[in-house]
Amino acid sequence: MGTLAAVTGDLGSIAYGLAAIGPGIGVGIIFGQGVQAIARQPELTNVIRTNMLLGFALTEALALIGFVVPFVHN
Repeated sequence: MGTLAAVTGDLGSIAYGLAAIGPGIGVGIIFGQGVQAIARQPELTNVIRTNMLLGFALTEALALIGFVVPFVHN
């Protein structure tokens, strides 16, 4: 409990930093696997790219939610 009491400043920014870790990892996995899929089946490039962008948009929505929630939760 003493360590938590020693933390000063805006805890919302710390919470957002922690919330951004998950989507950051998710985006890396999405594009890494997408590039591998395109390398294995180049004829499906358009389908794979569409799925990659959809996954990217959903993952980034999590990052935006993580950005908003600490500031709304006061």
